[in-house]
Amino acid sequence: MKPTYLMPTQEAGQKFVMRQIQGHVIMLNLLRFRQTADYAATPELEPATPISGKGAYQRYMDHTLPFLKASGGEIVFMGEGGDYLIGPNDEKWDVVLLVKQHSVDSFLAFESNQDYLKGVGHRTAALEDSRILPINEIS
Repeated sequence: MKPTYLMPTQEAGQKFVMRQIQGHVIMLNLLRFRQTADYAATPELEPATPISGKGAYQRYMDHTLPFLKASGGEIVFMGEGGDYLIGPNDEKWDVVLLVKQHSVDSFLAFESNQDYLKGVGHRTAALEDSRILPINEIS
């Protein structure tokens, strides 16, 4: 069974901070949705009737956008994914998302906001697998 990635590890978080990215940071998100959202980890967020992973992710986005904007962040691009033109044949992504943050500090403040964290269970319920790659612009 292939490993999946839904949350950053402590080691990955430390490496991200140690990169000391100056200025804006873009987060490249690759998302693969579950057929049916799995709220086992956060039953308090579970809707009365089952919903798709895509539907759960929309709930996550609806919850998250005010916190993202308040932290100085914005969605730069969101698009439908699919199979690679160049890449593994057995790997595809449903959605590609680029999120711009003003700085690493503003991203960390956003990610640790307690009110934001109350809705993260929608993301976990939605996703079968994901990747997030922090990118800084080359001048």
